[in-house]
Amino acid sequence: MNTTTAPRTVTVGEVLDRVTELTASLCVDTARREAERELPYGSMDAVRTSAIGCLRVPAAYGGPGASLVDVFRAVIDLAEADSNVAQALRPHFGFIEKLISDGGKEDRERWFAAALAGELFGNATGETTAKHPGDIHTALVPDGDRYRLSGTKYYSTGSLFADWVVIAAKNHLDQRVRVVLPHDRPGLRLIDDWDGMGQRMTASGTTELDDVEVFPHEVVVDEAVGVRRTHLGAYHQLFLAAVETGIAKNAVRDAIGYARDRARAVRHSGVDHAVQDPFVQHTVGEIAALGYGAEATVLRAAAAIDRALAGPRGEDGIAGGEPALAEAATEVAQAQVVAAQAALRAAERLYDVGGASATRREFNFDRHWRNARTLVSHNPIAHKARVVGDYLLNAEPPPLTGFF
Repeated sequence: MNTTTAPRTVTVGEVLDRVTELTASLCVDTARREAERELPYGSMDAVRTSAIGCLRVPAAYGGPGASLVDVFRAVIDLAEADSNVAQALRPHFGFIEKLISDGGKEDRERWFAAALAGELFGNATGETTAKHPGDIHTALVPDGDRYRLSGTKYYSTGSLFADWVVIAAKNHLDQRVRVVLPHDRPGLRLIDDWDGMGQRMTASGTTELDDVEVFPHEVVVDEAVGVRRTHLGAYHQLFLAAVETGIAKNAVRDAIGYARDRARAVRHSGVDHAVQDPFVQHTVGEIAALGYGAEATVLRAAAAIDRALAGPRGEDGIAGGEPALAEAATEVAQAQVVAAQAALRAAERLYDVGGASATRREFNFDRHWRNARTLVSHNPIAHKARVVGDYLLNAEPPPLTGFF
């Protein structure tokens, strides 16, 4: 492929128009599907058709070349419709972003083409048996002109629905490597054993790798992890904040719908319908403001990453350079604090619109809090606030742990 003349497959505007159609379909019967843990295979097929997965593919490779502001606006809309679908796509978008950051030419051509074709990438990175967070015991060993991969992964978000699984491993030289395998490769087993109280339909369970055959072109050494700052840590963290924001906005939608169609006026409120009750009006307005503020904050942080990437490269050759990327990371950390608080508060305040009747299982309103709490539990928000404070007080940049 001649990447300097590749015809653009679809424009940003065309994809965003399709996202509007996609979210309308995802909203249908979401509460019931979540209550019954109906895995979203059909929804993920709709995602493939929508082309949202190729939003960030650069124009030079035939993609829309969307900004991060465009991407995160779409993610928020997806999460408002179904936060499980949005979160299940986090590994896919993260893999595409990794290619943009430091992918090789051949990898970019191969995997960008797959994304443009509607194919999705899942995740198999975390290990629960590691003594220290981030340790990797999954082993990639030489076998003639190929390799063999063995190990067990957990938190394999999105992999059940994906065409490809992106796996973190260590090779025989003790280097961290990234292995990309088709989901049906013999010896690769995806197990639906995720039993978290929230995000129940992301299928974030176990991946077993039993002496899996791996070809050289499927392996890349991950040299940047924990060594130098890129925008990837901030990107992955902002994705969580975007999904939390969507949850807050979904709570607004349920609050409005319940107040209009189901809620009864409190006897001593002096009004005939709940929507006339100043207390209910105040509650809905507060929930709406929480979602509005979180969305504005997330998009502002996305713009900060966009600016960093558009700036001059630093001495290390990374787009934006260390100062600009550190500044963007602190903006993302602040957005995480705001979005987490907004999602949890909105999910709690929803019940003030309907009282005890709103707790009935048929409405499944508790999914908002369960989903938000599960996402917020990924990384302690207190650490985000502390790192921001240290940066502002002492000019100490965020750590290179991948969580900033």
